[in-house]
Amino acid sequence: MQEADGLAAAARTWYTAAMEDISYAELGLCAVGPVPYKLVAFHAQQAAEKGLKAFLVSRNVDFPYTHNIRLLLNLCSDHAEWVERLRDTESLTPFAVALRYPGIGREVAAEEARTAVRLAREVLDAVGKALDEPAP
Repeated sequence: MQEADGLAAAARTWYTAAMEDISYAELGLCAVGPVPYKLVAFHAQQAAEKGLKAFLVSRNVDFPYTHNIRLLLNLCSDHAEWVERLRDTESLTPFAVALRYPGIGREVAAEEARTAVRLAREVLDAVGKALDEPAP
């Protein structure tokens, strides 16, 4: 088991990476010209994924290298009450892989991208508060 300071630092590193992804997604929504909504959705998914992994690191919970938001939420659920209100974020999982490659997946509409960013923000808000609280 890592020491508490090491866990906190590692968790903050994951959380910082999540914040970079959400910042990029939000910036994408403001782009001038054609907006690559599938990339906005991808970065929103990445933000949520990395945010959940930050929380798991902070609680010293091992997790697989996965993009599956449902699985990550399930791992968080033993350590957090806020998980159930974030179940809608499971809808972000398909944005992790399929939309990144040409010819795979589908286009993403503007409203769908905005929803992805909103859902990712909800995850980051919950995780950010949890990281500021001491682990039980």
